Amino acid sequence: MTSATAAAGTVTVGLDGSPESLAAVLWAAEEAETRGARLHLLHAWTMLVPERPEPGAEPQGTEPPGPEPQQPGGASLQRIRPARKARAAEQNHWSHRIVEQARAAVQARHPDLPVDEELVPADPLEALSEAAGRSDLLVLGSRNLGPVARYVLGDVALRLVTRVNVPTVLVRARQGATADGRGDVVVGVSLHEPCMAMMDFAFATAARHGVPLRAVHGRHLPAHAYNRGGGVEPYVAEQTAHDARKELAETLRPWRSRYPDVRVVERVDLESPVQALLEEAGQAGLLVVGRRHRRPRIPSRIGHLGQAALHHAPCPVAVVPHE
Repeated sequence: MTSATAAAGTVTVGLDGSPESLAAVLWAAEEAETRGARLHLLHAWTMLVPERPEPGAEPQGTEPPGPEPQQPGGASLQRIRPARKARAAEQNHWSHRIVEQARAAVQARHPDLPVDEELVPADPLEALSEAAGRSDLLVLGSRNLGPVARYVLGDVALRLVTRVNVPTVLVRARQGATADGRGDVVVGVSLHEPCMAMMDFAFATAARHGVPLRAVHGRHLPAHAYNRGGGVEPYVAEQTAHDARKELAETLRPWRSRYPDVRVVERVDLESPVQALLEEAGQAGLLVVGRRHRRPRIPSRIGHLGQAALHHAPCPVAVVPHE
């Protein structure tokens, strides 16, 4: 197994052998090829047995001359070492298989893509966090949980999203979805605190893949839009929508100039921002949301919009940290 040294121009994907993990591998492979980057396949497990000699250890065949070293009771260390290697190979068998299956799936679709592989005997959260720091993008599988369990999602993927400082994409294994099928890029736009890194990621992704970008802004009606009978005053609703469309156009203006080849579709909905975004996510190829990046000692959190996207959006979701 080749140990990878990820660097700039690297897309790292975490493997665990699940269908969601395989979907993430295929998504990451296509993204790496589009970017002209390397693909880094990483599987981490605390029970992995190291298969390489420790630094400073003498390689095989260089034992010092002299009588065979003896264990207490007379057992020869020369005879024990092969047994340890055999146990290590058996214990690491499934981990090797997970990586080999992922590599085979990638090579079948992207035979010319440079691929690095890495087995890490460590906690997945720690290993993937460290690898993310040497990567441009982190891609993980996201389990499609039921209506109750989805609210208590606490797996490695969700914890990594709040921990790493690079964009992280979570991919579900959708029945009937093609790994290489890309729909529009959808981005949720806040007009009160523009997220530069998030917008740049969304536009750059749409430009690389040659797909439209749909910029969505949801806005609640102000309290004075409702009359005493519980209805909505049409003039107030029209004015609110007009103002929101104007603000959205101004927010997108510099990005349109920077990415003139990206076709932009603007949408303003007078409803919950979460609902507006999820309605667009149904047929999207990628949903992009932001996450405020805090100082190292302050725990980072995903906002309510990001939480809703990660738990409910059927498409891949990119979470982009921003200041």
